[in-house]
Amino acid sequence: MRGKSGKGGSAAKPLTAVANSIQPGGLHRSLGIPIGQKIPPGQIAAAASKPGKVGKQARLAQTFAKFRPKGKSGKSKSSSPPKGKM
Repeated sequence: MRGKSGKGGSAAKPLTAVANSIQPGGLHRSLGIPIGQKIPPGQIAAAASKPGKVGKQARLAQTFAKFRPKGKSGKSKSSSPPKGKM
């Protein structure tokens, strides 16, 4: 049954809303790894088994990694635009 708002659907936030609500570099600071260095997957897995804030951050990082295409990092290797016909 619907609530007073009359809106149906899921109560979960969209992924973009969750991504916008986190602090960039939070897991890096919690683990003591400089921002800009990649966190090894094994270290994320170990942190995910911990309770509290560090565990939550690590589990969220594991979830976000599933959405990233395989073999791709979040950064572009070249800063120049792609070559093409003009």
